[in-house]
Amino acid sequence: MSELIQYNCNEGIATLTLNNGKVNAISPDMVAAFNQCLDQAEKDRAIVIITGQPGILSGGYDLKVMTSSPENAINLVASGSTLARRMLAHPYPIIVACPGHAIAKGAFLLLSADYRIGAEGAFNIGLNEVLIGMTMHHAGIELAKDRLSKAAFQRSVINGELFSPAAAVEAGFLDRVVPAEQLMATALGVATLMKKINMKAHRNTKLKVRKQLLETLDAAVELDKTQLL
Repeated sequence: MSELIQYNCNEGIATLTLNNGKVNAISPDMVAAFNQCLDQAEKDRAIVIITGQPGILSGGYDLKVMTSSPENAINLVASGSTLARRMLAHPYPIIVACPGHAIAKGAFLLLSADYRIGAEGAFNIGLNEVLIGMTMHHAGIELAKDRLSKAAFQRSVINGELFSPAAAVEAGFLDRVVPAEQLMATALGVATLMKKINMKAHRNTKLKVRKQLLETLDAAVELDKTQLL
């Protein structure tokens, strides 16, 4: 298993801890590590918890890759969007325990999960693409439109507004916020409760509920491959 994401599975709960520098930048190798970990979680038939380091889930895509060439940027965004699509269709529940900041692709990880728990604190959560000179990609627009409230979608995608953890609950990035010291215990508690779910019913219902979104994302990813960001 890759060192970029630490994988630990215990009693049917797989914890994926992002470990790629101080901002957990999402690079091509990080996307590959995510897919490897999700492959293993499927083999383990495990509920998934995704978390990061104290104070940070992820600051988004690796800017060195994004600025290296248009082709590299397009390829990274496409692979990241495909990862989001995979998370949305994952056969077992995915929980994110967000220990702090979640920016750009970090926030999209929240929007791709089934249940999101944030840590209290002076943290920013949201989509800052327009603040750093990036036109939002089609897949990102479609995912945000589906998961955020209508007002927050406009403020987030078009204005690049960032939210506190408490405001991120109202916006739709998080489902609840807890004290930082309770974050992982809360996530494990949610995962334990989710063990009561019939996983076949969970998978089939998830695919029914998200059928239109998944089809829209498939088309958006292909469109993004043809356009500069």
